[in-house]
Amino acid sequence: MDYSEEPRGVFFLIDNKSFYASVECVERRLKPLETPLVVMSEAENTNGGLILAASPMAKKLFHITNVSRTRDLPNDPRLIVVPPRMNLYIHKNLKINAIFKEFVADADLYPYSIDESILDLTQSWKLFGKTPRETARVIQQTVLKRLGLYTTIGIGDTPVQAKIALDVYAKHDPEFIDQISFETVPQLIWTIKELTDVWSIGNRTAAHLKRLGINNMDDLAHTDPYWLKQEMGVIGTQLFALAWGVDRSKLSQRIKVKEPSLGNSQVLPRDYRRQEEIEIVLRELANQVAARVRHHGKQAGKVSLSIGFAYAADDKRGGFSHTVKVPPTNSNSEIALTVLTLFRKYWAHQPIRNISVYCGQLSADTGQQLNLFELPEQQIKRDSYDRVTDAIRRKFGTTALVMASSLLKGGTMIDRASLVGGHNGGNSYE
Repeated sequence: MDYSEEPRGVFFLIDNKSFYASVECVERRLKPLETPLVVMSEAENTNGGLILAASPMAKKLFHITNVSRTRDLPNDPRLIVVPPRMNLYIHKNLKINAIFKEFVADADLYPYSIDESILDLTQSWKLFGKTPRETARVIQQTVLKRLGLYTTIGIGDTPVQAKIALDVYAKHDPEFIDQISFETVPQLIWTIKELTDVWSIGNRTAAHLKRLGINNMDDLAHTDPYWLKQEMGVIGTQLFALAWGVDRSKLSQRIKVKEPSLGNSQVLPRDYRRQEEIEIVLRELANQVAARVRHHGKQAGKVSLSIGFAYAADDKRGGFSHTVKVPPTNSNSEIALTVLTLFRKYWAHQPIRNISVYCGQLSADTGQQLNLFELPEQQIKRDSYDRVTDAIRRKFGTTALVMASSLLKGGTMIDRASLVGGHNGGNSYE
């Protein structure tokens, strides 16, 4: 590979170490690296409670992972178990990214997730240290001093090198910093034995690669890229570039979505088997999505429904997903009717655990299209009802007005109204 024409910069991928757990430790004036603490979601929302985050000491002492459940927790008085406070974590994330903006221009900061950010320090790192690693230490110490939180930093000539340095090496470094460059790709990327240790390679992709005789990153780097593309499509080309640490993306050029959509998805608190209960949730989701479409001043020309089964069906399907075109609309009743029609057509009484409703082919909400098979007064009245309901909920909260069906067994709207990201929001922060 000739790297001479490849863009080269100084990129930091910064992870807030055991973020939720560390924030909870700091709030209790405990040391994040020395306190065994886990953040546990509510049992009613996750079918038994799910560990969202575990502190480094909890992982070390009790071998806890972030996918463990209540039953996996040891009965040990040293372990502190706390509920999530998503609003608090969002508040801390905003403060952390505000600190990052002291080191880069706004256009060179890309919040990657609630606990990770990408910084392009190509133009600014020399202002804060003699080497990129020294600048990374300055950032770490600034966050630690102001917020009491520890950060792990991967450094690379490209964003993908920084990500691999973070995920594979930095967390094992005494200073929680490591670096990959084009020159060290053979030593630090090709030597990775487990394909799934590398960002963007999941279990299914790894299994596909292994069927092709590619068992590690060295194999991937030395496979014919044209053959890879033939076997895997464009993802094959992307994986080949990954193995060589090549990444031509520019953080300052935000990706424009070709066809935006608006929607909501939900993991149900238990397996839903009864049609009437499932349809309560479908109506709730359809109404929430319709309200979002109206809020954005749009109408939808497509409605999509995705259903995830609780376990694979006899035909090995994990669920189904279908989309239909509709006359442009943002009506609660019309979107809900479309969703229910799709569900009744394709559902074969499998137990359900996941539901997603999305609206696409969005256009400006410039007027209401009346149909010829219903009195205009009734259609206008329904539209006015939807918009008045939106106004009341904006002023007094989502649960100020709810459908009577949401009070029945199976309804989830009221319980979910206080959740953030599917979990307890805790206190609000301005």
